[in-house]
Amino acid sequence: MPIEVEDKYVSVARIFDTADEIPESYKGNKYVRTKRDEITSLISYAVGCMFGRYSLDVDGLVLADQGATVDDYLAKMPNSDHVTFMPDSDNVLPITDDEYFDDDIVRYFIDFVRTVYGEEALEQNLAFIAEALGSKGTSREVIRTYFLKDFFKDHCQTYKKRPIYWLFDSGKKNGFKCLVYMHRYQPDLLARIRTDYVHGQQERYRAQIGYANDALADAERGERVRLDKRVKKLNDQLKETIAFEEKLHHLADQMIKIDLDDGVKVNYAKFQDVLAKIK
Repeated sequence: MPIEVEDKYVSVARIFDTADEIPESYKGNKYVRTKRDEITSLISYAVGCMFGRYSLDVDGLVLADQGATVDDYLAKMPNSDHVTFMPDSDNVLPITDDEYFDDDIVRYFIDFVRTVYGEEALEQNLAFIAEALGSKGTSREVIRTYFLKDFFKDHCQTYKKRPIYWLFDSGKKNGFKCLVYMHRYQPDLLARIRTDYVHGQQERYRAQIGYANDALADAERGERVRLDKRVKKLNDQLKETIAFEEKLHHLADQMIKIDLDDGVKVNYAKFQDVLAKIK
């Protein structure tokens, strides 16, 4: 037998900085990965820790049963009084184009990086993550853009179009988005998203529109152009969240139940009017 093995058949993972650096001989090898692949995997794991699917304190899956709660998570910890990284309490991680909520997903992710790798190296690690993701802006802006635009798409690809983290999405204006964990779903979840998050976001938009309009009265020409654009964006986002809230209200009143045994496709379809399209 020949001792030579073509690169594309080598089953040892090799990581390249970018896709452009992958030699032709390695094309088709499923073990070839890029720095971005590794970083998006890290982000996916971090989100799993935010929801309690994984934990920094124990190996394997933690919360994977239907309707699981934070209390169930604590019951599986070696020491429930000293948990390294606590999952989100209400199973809702808001994703917006700025930091509006205490459990904002970017803030939560930065806290994860700080917890795992330490405070001293935080900025260096965030810069490394942002560089691997490849967008423009500060490290925090790049990470926020990734959650707004690409996380769910990557998640659907990883899970073969059967996402376990569901993206509630108001639309193209990014008025409001949030992730929830399918296994922790409760029938009152949509009502909580509507009252605890969407309503608050609408009030913020109204307040910011008011501030911007007040500033326009004394603004000079260049500043007026910027403020006009901001007012238009905020009005578009407010309009989008109002339409989204109406759809959410209709579904929330039904107190819909799901059954994990029915699978992702069946359960996801029950909320298709308020969830991002699976691509």
